Amino acid sequence: MRKEITAFVAHCDNCCSVKAVHMKAGLLRPLPIPGWKWEEVSMDFISRLPTSVKGYDSIWVTVDRLTKVAHFILVQTEYRPHQYVELYFEHFVYQYGVPRTIILDHGP
Repeated sequence: MRKEITAFVAHCDNCCSVKAVHMKAGLLRPLPIPGWKWEEVSMDFISRLPTSVKGYDSIWVTVDRLTKVAHFILVQTEYRPHQYVELYFEHFVYQYGVPRTIILDHGP
């Protein structure tokens, strides 16, 4: 039973994100500084907002890690992945190119 519990905890997102007091935490390693603007970006969503007149209820936030320039795009929670791809190409790829890395927040 101990092996089953250990295996479950190792694959549980909530269990992996919370460190107990008795566990030793390793040193934090900061992300390396990007070499050029829009080479590395971070993305997050602000959701559960009141619905606007045009039906938007979320904001897609994309931030350049080097310059800290942010883009805010109004979106709907019902958007499908292909709609996000179209928006991403329209707002970012055509202007800045494809980033080397994208950091996402894996929240709800």
